[in-house]
Amino acid sequence: MTAARARAFDGAVCLLLLFMPFWMGAIGGYTELATRIVVMGLAAMSLNFLLGFTGVLSFGHAAYFGLGAYGAAMGIKYLGAGTIPAMGLGIVVATLAAMAIGALIVRRRGVYFAMVTIAFGQVFYFLAFRWNSVTGGDDGLTGWHRLPINFGVATLDIFGNDKAFYYFALAVFAVCVAAMAMLIDSPFGRSLTAIRENERRARFLGVPIEFHIWLSFVISCLFVSVAGALYALLNNFTDPRALRFDLSGNFVIMAVLGGMRSFWGPLIGAAIFVALQDYVSSRTENWMSVIGLVFVLVVRFFPRGVLGMLRSGAKA
Repeated sequence: MTAARARAFDGAVCLLLLFMPFWMGAIGGYTELATRIVVMGLAAMSLNFLLGFTGVLSFGHAAYFGLGAYGAAMGIKYLGAGTIPAMGLGIVVATLAAMAIGALIVRRRGVYFAMVTIAFGQVFYFLAFRWNSVTGGDDGLTGWHRLPINFGVATLDIFGNDKAFYYFALAVFAVCVAAMAMLIDSPFGRSLTAIRENERRARFLGVPIEFHIWLSFVISCLFVSVAGALYALLNNFTDPRALRFDLSGNFVIMAVLGGMRSFWGPLIGAAIFVALQDYVSSRTENWMSVIGLVFVLVVRFFPRGVLGMLRSGAKA
């Protein structure tokens, strides 16, 4: 894709996101669905930072998504914190956990790395599931809600106004995505790509492999915890399912479905996944079978994902 075409595509994505609450209604959607697409898109793009650009597969990202969600919820419920400080608490807790766990598993590769991430993720899941007095256990953490944001001169009512919360989530998404783009285009990002393409050669060239993979893992978990905090605020609720490994699998499906080695591919995959889930689940309990069939067909016929298919079509 040429630079001009890439910029045009970036602009089209930004415009679609900017006006999504308005055009979503014209196709039978609603504002909350648009917000969910943005939040899950951020989660999938966060995973893709590690999977697509570093070449390391994690099936434990739901742990940090859930820690971000629980941190934000507990900050509001137990500490009486505002929306933004509560989000900050969830992000800090999840990032510190990722730093510690990443240091323990950074020397693992391939399926061993993926399995260890599942194991650590399940530890957090069972803590949330069993610690009823604090987390609410299987019933989830209730009795709280997102709070309006006071900027001093004005107040943004993200609780009573769905569109206001959508644009708040979109602003957070934009900051995170811009930071990811800067990191990917930096020398650090090029080192990650070198590790993905040929770890042995990158090590020979003097790239500190373990440190780069650890830092990529931590950054990826930081961004996914932001998505988790937003997800809890969107629902005014969180439960242990936000930490389960099958949610990590959903993030992987979103990334692969859209195109895991492209920047916007995971967002497209998340939009397809969330829209299908919303539509099909209202008609049958076996909605995951439909998503599974779509996923198999895309992987079979379009291994570079939906975005890769669209780009191939544009070149033709």
